[in-house]
Amino acid sequence: MKTNTRKGLQLAIPIFLALFLGWYAFSKVPFNDLIPYFKSANYFWIAVSIFCGILSHISRAYRWNYLLQPLGHQIKLPNSIMAVFAAYLSNYGIPRSGEVLRAAVVSNYEAVPFEKAFGTIVAERVADMLVMLGIIFMTLMLQFEYIITLLKQSVEPKRVTYLSIVLLAVFLLFVLYLKRSKSPVSSKIKSFLKGLIEGMLSIFKMKYKWAFIAHTLFIWGMYIVMFYVATFALPDLNGITLGMMLVAFIAATFTIALTNGGVVAYPLAVMAALALFGIPETPSFAFGWIMWSSQTLMIIVAGIASFLYLPIYNKKAYADIE
Repeated sequence: MKTNTRKGLQLAIPIFLALFLGWYAFSKVPFNDLIPYFKSANYFWIAVSIFCGILSHISRAYRWNYLLQPLGHQIKLPNSIMAVFAAYLSNYGIPRSGEVLRAAVVSNYEAVPFEKAFGTIVAERVADMLVMLGIIFMTLMLQFEYIITLLKQSVEPKRVTYLSIVLLAVFLLFVLYLKRSKSPVSSKIKSFLKGLIEGMLSIFKMKYKWAFIAHTLFIWGMYIVMFYVATFALPDLNGITLGMMLVAFIAATFTIALTNGGVVAYPLAVMAALALFGIPETPSFAFGWIMWSSQTLMIIVAGIASFLYLPIYNKKAYADIE
């Protein structure tokens, strides 16, 4: 596939997906039904949520230095913070493009080789993925009985057994394929898996590994707190449990990773997740929109400010050195 065609699809597919999801979501819950919730929401809790989000992003920027230091680089914290916010803003245009932009920013302003900066970002993602898996496991434990009951009600036991056997067989065949195949595709997969393992192990070999782990836990802790305190903004959601909230949080997080910042998909995922527990669709959908809009506004403001101030700050920094 030609490069221009691939780039065009990267831009077009998320847009069409957002339009389809928007049509589907508002066909279930008309926008006019959401307006009363927007008007009556307690925006103090939304402000607290935004503050927690800012803290998590600053912690992410600070954590980055723990990976760069062993490579012989110490970047300025303001540059790191602005690179993070600029990267998040970029993801709203093209999903996952922010990682490239973030590495390019420190390569340009801090003379860090692009490939090294990008490699540390990949290592960060490995750490984040491990924490996310931990959150998923914790959620499954908290909601274990409910999930089992839900599966029993919606899926026949025989089908679950057959599906488990099929999935196990597919997994074993995949492992066998990787071991015996010498094709370029299998080589790339093995190289990718090897890189993931090396990235995970490198975290425990770094000098400040406990500080890195502490920041990682703080980042994700703030993500959860950011989501949880926002539920206080709508009285209809004040009764949800930690387990319910985590299910919605996980669903919403995946939409951010897979689409342009979760546009439309984020509130729809929140509504679908909370609907599993019998929470009415309208307040759930309204909460999803309030949550997504507040965090998006924060990213847009901080991201644009970062783009504008990066050259000004670094011009001043160079002038001070001279």
